[in-house]
Amino acid sequence: AWSRTRGAYTPPDRPATPGAAAPAAAPRVPYAELHAHTAFSFLDGASSPEAMAETAAELGLTALAITDHDGMYGVVRFAEAAAELGLATVFGAELSLPGGEHLLVLARGREGYRRLSRAIARAHLRGGAKGEPRYEIADLAAAARGEDGVGHWHVLTGCRRGRVRRALERHGPAAPYDLPAARTALDSLVELFGADRVAVELTCHGVPEDTERIEALYDLAEEADLPVVATTAAHCAGPEDSRLASVMAALGARSALEAHAAHLPAAGGAHLRSGEEMADLFERWPDAVSGAARLGAECAFDLRLIAPELPPFDVPAGHTEDTRLAELAHAGAARRYGPRETAPQAYAQIDRELGVIADLGFPGYFLVVHDIVDFCRREGILCQGRGSAANSAVCYALGITNVDPVGAHLLFERFLSPERDGPPDIDVDIESGRREEVIQYVYTRYGRDHAAQVANVITYRGRSAVRDVARALGYSVGQQDAWSKSVDRWSGLRNHEREATEHTLPPDVLALARQLVGLPRHLGIHSGGMVICDRPVGDVVPVEWARMPGRTVLQWDKDDCAAVGLVKFDLLGLGMLTALHHAIDLAAEHKDLEVDLARLDLADPEVYEMLCRGDSVGVFQVESRAQMATLPRLKPRTFYDLVVEVALIRPGPIQGGSVHPYIRRRNGREPVRYDHPALAPALERTLGIPLFQEQLMQIAKDVAGFTGTEADQLRRAMGAKRSPERMARLRERFFAGMRELHGIGTGPPGSDEDPAVGERIWEKMCAFANYGFPESHSQSFAAIVYYSAWFKCHHPAIFCAALLRSQPMGFYSPQSLVADARRHGVTVHRPCVNRSLGGATCANRGTEVRLGLESVRAIGADLAAAIADERDTHGPYTSAADL
Repeated sequence: AWSRTRGAYTPPDRPATPGAAAPAAAPRVPYAELHAHTAFSFLDGASSPEAMAETAAELGLTALAITDHDGMYGVVRFAEAAAELGLATVFGAELSLPGGEHLLVLARGREGYRRLSRAIARAHLRGGAKGEPRYEIADLAAAARGEDGVGHWHVLTGCRRGRVRRALERHGPAAPYDLPAARTALDSLVELFGADRVAVELTCHGVPEDTERIEALYDLAEEADLPVVATTAAHCAGPEDSRLASVMAALGARSALEAHAAHLPAAGGAHLRSGEEMADLFERWPDAVSGAARLGAECAFDLRLIAPELPPFDVPAGHTEDTRLAELAHAGAARRYGPRETAPQAYAQIDRELGVIADLGFPGYFLVVHDIVDFCRREGILCQGRGSAANSAVCYALGITNVDPVGAHLLFERFLSPERDGPPDIDVDIESGRREEVIQYVYTRYGRDHAAQVANVITYRGRSAVRDVARALGYSVGQQDAWSKSVDRWSGLRNHEREATEHTLPPDVLALARQLVGLPRHLGIHSGGMVICDRPVGDVVPVEWARMPGRTVLQWDKDDCAAVGLVKFDLLGLGMLTALHHAIDLAAEHKDLEVDLARLDLADPEVYEMLCRGDSVGVFQVESRAQMATLPRLKPRTFYDLVVEVALIRPGPIQGGSVHPYIRRRNGREPVRYDHPALAPALERTLGIPLFQEQLMQIAKDVAGFTGTEADQLRRAMGAKRSPERMARLRERFFAGMRELHGIGTGPPGSDEDPAVGERIWEKMCAFANYGFPESHSQSFAAIVYYSAWFKCHHPAIFCAALLRSQPMGFYSPQSLVADARRHGVTVHRPCVNRSLGGATCANRGTEVRLGLESVRAIGADLAAAIADERDTHGPYTSAADL
């Protein structure tokens, strides 16, 4: 290690004579970068966390700290990438204090991370609005120290906006430095955070005043007996990204690059550098480089240490979570299936599932979802679980889902298996108009501190990237609009041939926009994901206000939450459930008809006859032109035909060439064929055409003898993030199973044991895995297809009014829905100031539709409700003046 003694650094002797032996390769200089921003600083960083980690590993850094502004947005992605590369990770943040001051904080271990995350969350929530954290320096100092007085953060003096640098250069970088003011600022940091937890940061920007400034800071550190650390204050991974970093800084400042350039380092050197390069830059202050390596080693830790759990569920006295879940499941089974003697298979499945749930420690998860669904029922909110949860008999018994997995022969392992590496995934569809009530119930039930919504990271796409780059480069608004509209909506900026020949974009805009695509733009809210923790959520990840009132959102997206182990519940809004609720209410009000969706006859021939005609305007999932064209060819006559219809007309099966072969076989124009007789049990119901992910798992079990757990591993390995190593191991296991179970691979050509048969089966499974749709999803959606088709068939006026009340939703405008109702003989009355309500309603005992006042242009829902309320209070309007 170099000493702190000031002086010129003398490099090792080099051979001076030609032909002399070259010296051995010099050992790499240990160095850790402790101040780096990624694109998750949102318009103040130009590289992804993965790119930063890869570059740091290539440069041989001993550790890398990600210190994005006021948050931990990208730390999970950074930690995952660094773990693969063997790079030590340091976690910190640059906090935006009042008055434009920045404080650079590094967490020391798990406790330091927890305290920093909580402090950031507290500041965001104290601010009261998104993107406006409000820190108190005294609170931060208190948060940094434990009860034993030990500091859990390390504070660097920071770059230009740090307290010490601002004091030093308060008269301007070209003026004489204000050493007394800088000394006072440094003393205040030491007093707040402790002399053993403050380091003076030295940064070389590549400008003439670097040496003088570093000398001044170095002298201050020596006077105060504080360590010094060298940093790059990196805002991008490499020098090739420097121009993009400048563009993003200009965007963040809402200024053109030309006007903002004066605020940026002239040399564009804020990128990661190797230890050797830093040693050259800081050869007069070598202890700054070694000090950074030493501090990086002290602060590095593994993010996986912070995985939380669900809070304990409140169960009655004498019960554990396991026994309470079993009690609820058996009570629900009695309602769904009847006595145990009449449905032994169903009860056996429930008991088996309860055993797996208990072994995996997930009973609390099911109790939480049951509690949410129970709240919906108490409040009269329509909801229905879907997703892989429909494969679970326990979920069916609890009333979470409405599809009987035992009767439908669905695989439980698709939902939960003993070797699953995380909690199960239960999606609950809730009528969209009342989903906010359910979200606020979760906040109230578990506390604002213990629950939050999952973020959705909004990234740059082709058009937005071109528009923002053009704005930063100073082009006019008209040019920005024209160029962004010239970008293809689907291919984005990947249509290189078109861009090269048509020259639709200037080269500078095109090059920078391509770099920008995929980088974070801002943070949104996940469509329905909520996280519940056994500790304050802010101890795990900072929480901040969303734009929507009453919503708090994590700084991580769903993939990050899953990677760390946060348990997510999906509460999704579904417009058709809102329409069905309105239809049920209208049927009760105008026809005295009590409709229980769960008791509808799923074999009503009139409903299927209507669908066979392609008469499905407004019907859930089958109202598109492609579905309308397919229905008369498929001719659905049973509920399972609807299940197939939902899964068949999707991009995957269409691109995979499954649609036409299935319809030909369904209509008897093509024989059903299997590559091997062992495929028949899995593919018989879909006529030899694979459609569902569950079929892939069943094939693995029937053909290769896979266990349920192994089959689920195969399904996940074949997914979008398939691992070549895992696939190679599973392929070997699959072929070995085929040989052992059926002799496939041991027979002569042309036989069922032909090796080519095994290859065909494997290739088709791999191709099918790219587009396979879960049968559990399709079963749940098919139920809503039938419910909506039943109303359209038997109560068309009520169905039309319900859809109009639920707008906007679906493929069709209100005018199209009204025209379709009239084609079915329904009289639709125009809005009437003395007869209409705010929304659409029915008349003449539910056989006619009366449009609502809010359908009149420029009136809107609020004014329409006011007109109707005033009329109900004072009687009909008598004149325009009275109105």
